[in-house]
Amino acid sequence: MSGARRIDTHQHIVPPKYAEWLRSKGIRPGGVDLPAWSETAAVEFMDGHGIRTGILSLSTPGVYLGDAAEAGRWAREINEYTADLVRRRPDRFGFFATLTLPDVTGALVEAEYALDTLQADGIVLLANNDGRYLGEPAFAPLLQFLHERRGVVFIHPGELPAEPVPGIPTSTADFLLDTTRTALSLILSGAMAKYSGIRFILAHAGGFVPYIANRILLTMFAANTTVPQVESDDPGAGYKAVLRQFYYDIALSAGPAALPSLLAVAEPDHITYGSDFPFAPPPAVAFIDSGFENYPLDESVRASIDRGNCETLFPRLKV
Repeated sequence: MSGARRIDTHQHIVPPKYAEWLRSKGIRPGGVDLPAWSETAAVEFMDGHGIRTGILSLSTPGVYLGDAAEAGRWAREINEYTADLVRRRPDRFGFFATLTLPDVTGALVEAEYALDTLQADGIVLLANNDGRYLGEPAFAPLLQFLHERRGVVFIHPGELPAEPVPGIPTSTADFLLDTTRTALSLILSGAMAKYSGIRFILAHAGGFVPYIANRILLTMFAANTTVPQVESDDPGAGYKAVLRQFYYDIALSAGPAALPSLLAVAEPDHITYGSDFPFAPPPAVAFIDSGFENYPLDESVRASIDRGNCETLFPRLKV
């Protein structure tokens, strides 16, 4: 444990009562069985994978299943449950608070409570909420609030607002498209420019964002998207700067196929380590980690991804 350094920005919590609720409704997040989770299992996992601190978040489907009042009750219970764990073990855990989108009024109430009273490290938002993506005008009051607070917002994919393909878990490819869609929604709506105070972390290396970066840049150009003014001989520099506003975690994405695309698009100080535990079991995490650990990187960049970049995002974890 003494050598554990990583800060894991993509680690999930599955509170027992919440798990019972989802199972009672027959929900299989991402098309897979809901994994078992416990504080003890999480710590054992982290100790075995060089992780000092896990920033916990709720995965899809979140808490909104069609009833805003019910979502509000579950968000409060889960946030207080997780905050209690962080209070007891602040060196091992942090958390992104769960909100009630698409209920914006409830989300604002819970965001303020979670950040001010529970001292959450940030907020988790699903890429789409009841089929609505984050750049939609209805979500502007929440984005304005988070912009003013310079909040860290972890964007996690959910089920696409479309029928799944039989036999293919939605977590395999649909999740990546969902993240890509909401990134485009934030960019093309102008939200990235208007709410630049938000530090967005895109899960799974941004889905397809790095791989289709040129398509995104051309779409931005055609849509006359507002971009930062950048002094450069590269006419696309301002458009590329928008993609570099995002942070990207490497959960399930740290291999020789994905990393070159990510490193070509993201700023090195905007990449964070992620495991996706417990949805990714320890052997799967070990396999992905080996790809990252064996990838030829400057050791200072590797250290920044493992920990340093998160110390900037979460100053309380700085050592």
